[in-house]
Amino acid sequence: MNNNHIEIIGFIAAFLTTAAFLPQVYKTWKTKDVSGLSLPMLLMFFVGIVLWLVYAIYINSPSMIMANVITIVSSFFLIYFKIKYDKK
Repeated sequence: MNNNHIEIIGFIAAFLTTAAFLPQVYKTWKTKDVSGLSLPMLLMFFVGIVLWLVYAIYINSPSMIMANVITIVSSFFLIYFKIKYDKK
């Protein structure tokens, strides 16, 4: 399989995994219910995705770069919602 085919698989995987995350962001935004979200998990996830982005840039993988940028923005919103709407 050549690199173009592998990158197409990467774009499909990136679309599916990133799209799967977006309904949670939307639901949290609409309901403002963050009780089921763990701030430590979100922070660890965010740092992990940032590291994946660094790796994707290093290996020059457009599909991974795209997916990780979108996921970084989405997870940032969840962290923001968790901090803003959390009932202490």
